[in-house]
Amino acid sequence: MVKDKELFDRLIAEALEHDFSGWDWSYLSKRMVESSLTWDYHQIVFEKSRSVGSLLDMGTGGGEFLSTLQPFPPQMYATECYPPNLSIAKRRLEPLGVKVFGLPNEHALPFEANSLELVINRHEGYLAAEVFRVLKPGCSFITQQVGGRNEIRLNEFLQEKADFIYSHWTLDYAVRDLLQNGFVILSQREEFPETTFFDIGAIVFYLKIISWQIADFSVERYYGRLAQIHQIIQETGKFVVNSHRFLIEARK
Repeated sequence: MVKDKELFDRLIAEALEHDFSGWDWSYLSKRMVESSLTWDYHQIVFEKSRSVGSLLDMGTGGGEFLSTLQPFPPQMYATECYPPNLSIAKRRLEPLGVKVFGLPNEHALPFEANSLELVINRHEGYLAAEVFRVLKPGCSFITQQVGGRNEIRLNEFLQEKADFIYSHWTLDYAVRDLLQNGFVILSQREEFPETTFFDIGAIVFYLKIISWQIADFSVERYYGRLAQIHQIIQETGKFVVNSHRFLIEARK
């Protein structure tokens, strides 16, 4: 029996119907709150970008983050693999002088070897050897990644056996991979800040968009467990999980 079933069904229906484009999370404003990291990726990248002549943003989404780094270095590039985001990124970034490339995947970069001075990557997959190839010697790769323990409590609560396909993706794994591909590690940090959901609709919307978190997710499949989370939220006002982030700056 679902407590407040009318509210439960309405919140879920709204979440399933709401469209998502770019990397716009405004639908979850005040409904999903992430604790701050002790580092500021924007500030780190902004300061580094002041001293380079070329910059590539991998996985730019709709260009929301990259557009905040103005004034730009002379040569600016962005890549995006997700077709619905590509047109948004082009509309936002190309008038600012950024050349935007649509890619079939994040691994093959359309740049000559030793051609870029700074590559940044926020929550996008990458092939270390390919990033190394396009960077000029002595230049940097800065990435903030979502780790393999991200929001794992959702998996543990909803699934009979927690199954997250990126569970191997940790700071140690990423550092080893970069080292094996010739990089020098300049800094590395890892944290597990809280993420708080305030209604079941926010959780369903999150799992709809982040489809790799629970690969077989559907409301029908997990209806009973979702109802349990809804009851927890009704009784306590929230459902708290931990995200997983790590930051690496590496140099070629």
